[in-house]
Amino acid sequence: MWNPFNKKDKKQDAGAPKDPTNPENMGFASRMAMKQFQKMSPEKQAEVMQKALDPKNIQKNKGKLLEMLDAMEKSGQMNKHQVFEAKKRLGLL
Repeated sequence: MWNPFNKKDKKQDAGAPKDPTNPENMGFASRMAMKQFQKMSPEKQAEVMQKALDPKNIQKNKGKLLEMLDAMEKSGQMNKHQVFEAKKRLGLL
């Protein structure tokens, strides 16, 4: 029988870092945005990604992006090499 007050098994949580793309690890707004994005047609998804990765938008939000990448590194979601590669690909170096 399912017990809603039962705590999660600590053995499962002790392993690898949480996957940020897993809906269980997202906040409400992120889950809603992910569902909306998945419902879009592939053409519309590509258009949204092109707009999000536009160099003007990246430079406009450079501070926020750098802050977010540093936070991800500190939390263990990314290692130093992954952060370096992300900065290099986004043109933030």
